[in-house]
Amino acid sequence: MRAKRGRARGSRAPPRPAVRSLPSQEVGRCRWKGRWSPALRGADGGARLLRDVVCGLWRSRAGTGRGGTVRLGVGKAGAYCCPALGALREEPVRKDSAWRPGRRELYSWKMKILWGIHANALAYSMTTLGAGMMNSIFNFYYVKLFLNRYKISETGFHVAQVVFMVWNAVNDPLFGYIQDNSRLKCCARRQFSILYGAPLYGLAFLLPWFPWRLYGEGDWLCSLHLIVALCAFDGLLTFVLLAQCALFAESCPRHDSRLRLIKYSQVATLLGSTSVLFCGLISDNMENFGYFQVFVVLVAALATACMCCTGKYSTSQYEQREGHMEGANLENGNNGAFSLASVVSLTKQIMTEKNFLCFVTMNFFQVFHLAFYNNFMMIFADNLIPKDVLSSSVRSIMYGAGFICPQCLVLLSHAWLKKFGYYRIILFSFYYEGVAAAVMCLLGQEHHYLLAFYVTTNMVIVQASFSLFNLPLADIVDADLIKHKRRLPLSSMVFGTNALFTKPAQSLAPMVVLTILNHYGYYNLNNVPGRPDIRSFLDLHDAMFYLVCLVPFCIAFLQILTWTPFSIQNSHLAAPQ
Repeated sequence: MRAKRGRARGSRAPPRPAVRSLPSQEVGRCRWKGRWSPALRGADGGARLLRDVVCGLWRSRAGTGRGGTVRLGVGKAGAYCCPALGALREEPVRKDSAWRPGRRELYSWKMKILWGIHANALAYSMTTLGAGMMNSIFNFYYVKLFLNRYKISETGFHVAQVVFMVWNAVNDPLFGYIQDNSRLKCCARRQFSILYGAPLYGLAFLLPWFPWRLYGEGDWLCSLHLIVALCAFDGLLTFVLLAQCALFAESCPRHDSRLRLIKYSQVATLLGSTSVLFCGLISDNMENFGYFQVFVVLVAALATACMCCTGKYSTSQYEQREGHMEGANLENGNNGAFSLASVVSLTKQIMTEKNFLCFVTMNFFQVFHLAFYNNFMMIFADNLIPKDVLSSSVRSIMYGAGFICPQCLVLLSHAWLKKFGYYRIILFSFYYEGVAAAVMCLLGQEHHYLLAFYVTTNMVIVQASFSLFNLPLADIVDADLIKHKRRLPLSSMVFGTNALFTKPAQSLAPMVVLTILNHYGYYNLNNVPGRPDIRSFLDLHDAMFYLVCLVPFCIAFLQILTWTPFSIQNSHLAAPQ
């Protein structure tokens, strides 16, 4: 019987299966960090290895008890079959943590294998979708709403814009420092900042569309309403989008992976920008204000749900920032306490960079240019292009195209970005804007169809180039991390310091343009009872036309001067890290 059961002496052992238990070479406290490699499908036994490892993680986690130790062996066979196993690193597992090992990574792998979708890029772009829906409507309609419907006075409008300008400049570096240095989980984790800030962001979006009472001409409460609406909306926008901008720099260290995020974000922005088109068609360009109010409530609810998806499903290289903050704060000698000296020191380090100064100066003019079109495109088109030339529905399509086409343009230029890099693409856009403005100024305002095409295409180019600005900022974050040998990147502080100097342009643009228009009689045009004689406002129309041509020309000239010295021009050629 023993001879039957046993193996004949001297005979060879049967071959081992392709996938076997891995030798235990590393035993410690581990956390799952990396994603499953797409090579799993082609690797021999990769599917079984995936199942065994993930199930082993779950069983080990369930049986850790008080010690919280996960035992996992990683040998040469594991590294061959699954390169993602190299992403395991030793780290303490807190017994009170609600985090479940492998959950997001397995979800990401399934999305990529089954649907061809990069789950982290999709989750990241959901905030872009929600913010795009709300920001497009807010920036496009709020100036016309308060000027034409609420009848706010010029003084009240300027007071609101000055208060907004101060708050707009201060809150970005403030929130940036808090998110980079706070030990609170809701601030230190980018995902939680988005998750908790999204509902408040949606509520702030609804503030301007519901008047606090029936406003009279020059009502002081209308000015207060505008101040509260602008400050609340921008504060929550800053809190949420700063966290998303930091995720952009921290989740993707390589240029090609950042281009993938840009691609997903542009698709999301493309979908979000249609809110202006549908809002104009449904509300007849805000003529039917009741329909307009219902539409913005639906947009706020949908946008909030989209942004919450980012908070729940996005990942980053620095997920456990709170675990590193204590050591970083001790290293800086402040024991985790906020200090003015540390803020000044970090800001000074960022601002002394030549590339940062070049970018911020150029970006200031870009933000001014973008606010110029967002706030006044409808006003210029309504006055310079007769209604018998373009109907209301055609105008709605034109306004929507100004927000939708930029995203299509960025998606189509994805191959060019890989080949030429963002530096040359952005520089080319400045030359185009300057040449187009000069040609339109020479042709004159009598060519109505050409004027409509020029205004729309110029807005498209400005918005499209602005959509690429996260790329140079992310490169600036990387350069700062290497130069100062930081343990963690100051992503939020770099984005926040940039906003400190560029956000005031959002208030300066409407203030300067409205002052010029009122000097030529726009306030009288808006408040004259009955139907005014358009011929009496020829000077106003001339002023509008020259604003449409000269402002883009001057801005393009200044941007070419400030963008040319930017030295990070070939990051698209860098070897993958």
